[in-house]
Amino acid sequence: MRIMAVCGSGLGSSFMVEMNIKKVLKKLNIEAEVEHSDLSSATPGAADLFVMARDIAESANVPPDRLVVLKSIIDMTELETKLKEYFSSH
Repeated sequence: MRIMAVCGSGLGSSFMVEMNIKKVLKKLNIEAEVEHSDLSSATPGAADLFVMARDIAESANVPPDRLVVLKSIIDMTELETKLKEYFSSH
């Protein structure tokens, strides 16, 4: 499983989300390769799951069933809830 944290420029905020994803996955005992990138690199073949903020999700060129959209990229509870939902349904 490859997970990509995405932001508009692929720098600070996506790196922060990547670190938070790793924390949540460790807590949930799920192994995955996690990286961060900019929106233009978020192509369907780049990862199995894409995590990004709501403001850029509409511009993403990835299938909706492989997309986790966050209202707040700093809310660990929201991230954990949405990752749990994704993994329980896939």
